[in-house]
Amino acid sequence: MRLWKAHGLGNDYLVLESGEPLNARLVRAICDRNLGPGSDGILEPTGGGTADFAVRIWNPDGSIAEKSGNGLRIFARWIADRTGTTRFSVWTGFDTVTCEVGAESISIEMGAARVSPAEVVDGTEVVPVDVGNPHAVVWLTSALDAFPWRERGASLEIHGRFPNRTNVQFARVLHPRCAEARIWERGAGATLASGSSACAVAASGVATGRLQPGWVTVDMPGGALRVHVGEGGLLLEGPVERIGRFDVDPQWLASRALATVPALL
Repeated sequence: MRLWKAHGLGNDYLVLESGEPLNARLVRAICDRNLGPGSDGILEPTGGGTADFAVRIWNPDGSIAEKSGNGLRIFARWIADRTGTTRFSVWTGFDTVTCEVGAESISIEMGAARVSPAEVVDGTEVVPVDVGNPHAVVWLTSALDAFPWRERGASLEIHGRFPNRTNVQFARVLHPRCAEARIWERGAGATLASGSSACAVAASGVATGRLQPGWVTVDMPGGALRVHVGEGGLLLEGPVERIGRFDVDPQWLASRALATVPALL
């Protein structure tokens, strides 16, 4: 098995370049940061769909993600490096997005956001947002790290209101075109950055009048992403840094693949 690794503002993914098809057990082992290569997810190139390329996006807990803004930017970087193509479409198994790879940043046309009215879930007001995967944005007016966002994120992720679980963002407006956020990612927990979460924060902020439409900057612990919120949908823009590739030791791989667990997709 050969893996290629990159990160988007500290949110890191592995691309499966060669090796056996993945399953949930193997994904959990590979993503383990102490006993395995370690990552916030795995991108498995696949076939199917009518797009130029296709990918299955694995969460580190072995579940499948419908969409990932950072994961797709990393996959786009990998595709561009291999093929020299800088604009192409990608099928995720749930949706098709268009990617454009520039010299310093990569943009993804994330499609339209569906922002629902605010509601109270287990005592916390959330704004549900669908950007191809589920999100719940919690808007705060005080310092984010003074709020127990990790604990609330963990409980909201698995709340019965969200039958497929949800990503959770805790956000605060800095000025009309900038917000800061903390991310609790479905299947991964606290993460330094998230592309789809940045999209959810920007879309929610514009829909609720907290932010102005157009380009919005979302500051996260790992750095800032830019999201354009307009009538044509969401455009996500940000950097990707290559880390490298490596071969997985066959003995390690064999010991983790003893039990057969069906893939989730």
